[in-house]
Amino acid sequence: MKSIRIGDKIVGEGQPVFFIAEAGINHDGKLGQALELVERAKEAGADAVKFQTFKADNLCSKRSKSYELFKNLELRKSDWAKIAEKARNSGIMFFSSPFDEESVDLLDDLGVPAFKVASGDLTHLPLLKYIARKNKPIILSTGMSRLSEVDEALNTIYGEENRDVVLLHCVVNYPTNARDANLKVIKTLEQVFALPAGFSDHSLGTLLSVAAVCMGARVIEKHFTLDRGLPGPDHKLSLDPAEFAAMVSAIRAIEQAFGDGVKMPRESELEAIRSARRSITARMDIPAGTIITPDMLKISRPGTGIEPKFLDLVIGKKAKAQIQEDEALTWNKI
Repeated sequence: MKSIRIGDKIVGEGQPVFFIAEAGINHDGKLGQALELVERAKEAGADAVKFQTFKADNLCSKRSKSYELFKNLELRKSDWAKIAEKARNSGIMFFSSPFDEESVDLLDDLGVPAFKVASGDLTHLPLLKYIARKNKPIILSTGMSRLSEVDEALNTIYGEENRDVVLLHCVVNYPTNARDANLKVIKTLEQVFALPAGFSDHSLGTLLSVAAVCMGARVIEKHFTLDRGLPGPDHKLSLDPAEFAAMVSAIRAIEQAFGDGVKMPRESELEAIRSARRSITARMDIPAGTIITPDMLKISRPGTGIEPKFLDLVIGKKAKAQIQEDEALTWNKI
């Protein structure tokens, strides 16, 4: 599997999970709220904070029910510059999902380390081409799609000589139910395309994100808000800072629990090996020179002597020295 560098992080096999706090439109059109989202995302342990950059006129028809919503959520170019500066000063990566070429150029000029493509634009091949030409990593959400559509999107990106792509499994249902999550797709994406895959989680809580990591997700993207009680459309399914921090902490602990896959005793088990395993032990006093017979032996704890698997080799041996009752036999005494 290809590993992808995003800023100072590497996304891929054997690397820590890359956490994206999806601030999205949870700034509610307010610069101050956006800046606070950046700061709180850093405090919560996110590697990156991600927004959505658009012009309502480019995103949807004025006849659309969503037009006024998106119009009220637009931020100015100067606002995006301040958000990028806040992220740099806070020590967290900032990038965004651009929904038009103008937004792509704006984000590129601000020096974002990667572009995020929303699920709805997986089939917007002209936009994918334009983004790919910026020669920066692309995080591609794959909600609502078939494998063939993911393949077509990737071929479009690859056609622009850009092969730095991370795929995110996603279910575009707000909130996503566990029965619809289909987390095995994460493995499918990795195996079919040999790219790092993660999970853009639209479910309530953190259960599915934790499960996705156990399924091999290299990236977790989760909606992030200052307060789930705010009136915007995405706040209710987002995590607040404390909840996001708890998710990061739980997944970091799980990463440690994964280990290296090598089956051998851990250092912490060495004392248990001595106390819980058994040894070939003298059932009675065995004088020096005695031929050892089965009735003289038992198998008992601790495991400090000859292992039980060697019982047949011990029987018939001569005791070289006195072996006391309940003493574990050792090779130097037979």
